[in-house]
Amino acid sequence: MIQMVTENDLRSKDNAKRIEKLEQRQNEMGELVTSVALIAQRQENVETDVKEIKADVKTLTEKPAKKWDSMGEKLLWLLLAAVIGFALAHVGLAT
Repeated sequence: MIQMVTENDLRSKDNAKRIEKLEQRQNEMGELVTSVALIAQRQENVETDVKEIKADVKTLTEKPAKKWDSMGEKLLWLLLAAVIGFALAHVGLAT
């Protein structure tokens, strides 16, 4: 009988240790889940930032082209005005 009580006591202590280990693992898993959720949120933020950066880069790369287009249009008008002025000067209408 004493041997059964002793075996039962040893088994109880072993089970208590196993339960403590399981509780510790469960806590660690909870922390891991929280960390993964935080990483996922940060990844979403990074994706949003990358999209904004891409839009800004696209806008910046289009600016020089717009400037050259505008410059070309102004040069065309200047050339046209010079030709008209030259023609008017030959006809004698310009002062």
